[in-house]
Amino acid sequence: MQLTVGPIQGFWDPGKWSAFYEQLADTPDVSRVVLGELVCSKRLPFYQTRLPDAIAQLLAGGKDVALASLALVTPLKRERRMAAELAAMDLEVEVNDLTMLAHLAPDARFSVGPLVNVYNEGTLAVLARRGAMRICLPPELSATSVRRIAAATDMPVDVWGWGRLPLAMSGRCYHARYHDRAKDQCQFVCAEDPDGLAVDTLDDQQFLAINGLQTLSGQCANMAHHLPALREAGVAGLRLSPQTSGFFEVIELFAQLTAGRIDAEEFCARALPHAPGGAFCDGFLDGPTGVSWSGSKDQVRTQPAGTP
Repeated sequence: MQLTVGPIQGFWDPGKWSAFYEQLADTPDVSRVVLGELVCSKRLPFYQTRLPDAIAQLLAGGKDVALASLALVTPLKRERRMAAELAAMDLEVEVNDLTMLAHLAPDARFSVGPLVNVYNEGTLAVLARRGAMRICLPPELSATSVRRIAAATDMPVDVWGWGRLPLAMSGRCYHARYHDRAKDQCQFVCAEDPDGLAVDTLDDQQFLAINGLQTLSGQCANMAHHLPALREAGVAGLRLSPQTSGFFEVIELFAQLTAGRIDAEEFCARALPHAPGGAFCDGFLDGPTGVSWSGSKDQVRTQPAGTP
């Protein structure tokens, strides 16, 4: 099963951003990388001049590379310009908002990201006719839906394998509002929480995490226990979501898991110290709730929620 590294969801220091992709290029266990700005168009200028070098390094490292589109394109001129510029680059585009299709040539081949609501075979067929050649399914799908959709297409299908789940996007910026700032004067405060800011309920239950315009899960999704079933369903790859620390250790553990050198229980025990939020979830696949976890109750850390 292939390992795909998705785009960085948080706002990282530009130097750390470049160092991450430099190291990723030399990581043999990853076959595919999707990079670019997914969440907020104001962040892109910090990385834009660094993208060509990162892409060149990844390609030289033998990775398949795609550029992610914004997950929410508003009528802002800069966001429409970003979409047009993305389409003009000679590289595969991962569509994360269907408005991106208007900027792609009719015969353009593209991939579909997990923030596009592909919930059934019919939607997938429409996108395939438009040129889709790979898809990462939305993380909230059940195992039954994953199995049906994977069986209905010849294109490679990925599922979310690791990391805080992308649950929702908003026109408002939660981070700016939390710090009593207007969205246009945010001063990039989301950079203070590059893996998301934990949100607890009034009775101190771990709930969600905020990341600028984005709502993430409080727990870290981990599909280790479902690997055999996902393989049987025809899933081609797992999407791993970058985090600021411990990520390359997680990649190595997934490589060992997919190769059969460790089992899911050992994977979970060794990966837990690196889990954002300090707890796992995999309930969307076959649990009673999305936040449910199929493994041991001991696989919850004692560190404060939100600690990567």
